[in-house]
Amino acid sequence: MIIIAGKLWVDAADRDAYLAGCSKVVEQARAAAGCLDFALSADLIEPDRINVYERWETDEALTRFRGAGPEPEHAAQIRDAEVSKYRISAVEAP
Repeated sequence: MIIIAGKLWVDAADRDAYLAGCSKVVEQARAAAGCLDFALSADLIEPDRINVYERWETDEALTRFRGAGPEPEHAAQIRDAEVSKYRISAVEAP
């Protein structure tokens, strides 16, 4: 299993519009083969931060969906990013 997790920063005044513009991407990701979960959300503390969480069955599923990356208009709004890819070998109930 692959997890993509981290955070993006956009101008605080633009965050809600940025997230609204991502709703179609979230719908497409969740419908994609191999996607187990996909979420982008406003941070509760930092007004310019967006939290990223994705869970995929395989690298191939992620690559099929991801393609070249974010749309140019979305990429242009990102001021900074800290997003990492994690490989999970086992899953257990908490």
